[in-house]
Amino acid sequence: MFLTDRQIEIVAIAKSSGRVLVEELASRFSVTPQTIRKDLNDLCDAQVLTRIHGGATFPSGTENVKYEARRQIAASEKQAIGIATVELIPSGASLFINIGTTTEAVGEALANHHELMVITNNINVANRLRLFPAIEVVIAGGVVRGSDGGIVGEAAVDFIRQFKVDYAVIGASAIDIDGALLDYDFREVKVAQAIIANARHVILVADSTKFERTAPVRIGQLSQVHTFITDRCPVPSIRNLCLENNVKLIETNGRSR
Repeated sequence: MFLTDRQIEIVAIAKSSGRVLVEELASRFSVTPQTIRKDLNDLCDAQVLTRIHGGATFPSGTENVKYEARRQIAASEKQAIGIATVELIPSGASLFINIGTTTEAVGEALANHHELMVITNNINVANRLRLFPAIEVVIAGGVVRGSDGGIVGEAAVDFIRQFKVDYAVIGASAIDIDGALLDYDFREVKVAQAIIANARHVILVADSTKFERTAPVRIGQLSQVHTFITDRCPVPSIRNLCLENNVKLIETNGRSR
């Protein structure tokens, strides 16, 4: 499903407040209630939102937003995060890239690098980078998650443990105020934990909407990463944790550090 700018904003409002109402949205966007109902019906048909009488709600903290919708949420911010990330990765390096739409943006930005070895459990990253002969792509085996092309499970964990790489690029579905990095699928989390354990420098990439979400499975703590790249960090406790644990914080919205 392709989301319009208005639909992307509706999802963001629902994510922030938990629900949206037809009449309030119609007034906000200066359109008819019928137009908003169509937007909500489309978003609910795509399982991005859940319909209720008079409006819609955002999925609970145990369910992720559908892949195509995630790709479009904060798309420009993810692109900027991807560009900032690859500036830290020299040609000739080895790296992990795990599952996620932000990590995919990093993969997109690697096109001009040379002599890289990229190990990934993300089919979308592998399919993109295989086009570049100067980048060797190694893909994990395991169960392919049909929703987003992620490879998960014990086979993927065992595969990842064979390597010790220079960099790991990881994402998270949510970041708690105490610095907990969270996700939805415990099988994916096991792979992410193996990636963190087998990289010399761990880079967390996550846009600022991840501070507004929650998820049930713990990947690890912010203190386990070396660099955190986001568009902006509006949470004081996260800033403090970065300072206390010597985590380099890079914000692409103004490129403050």
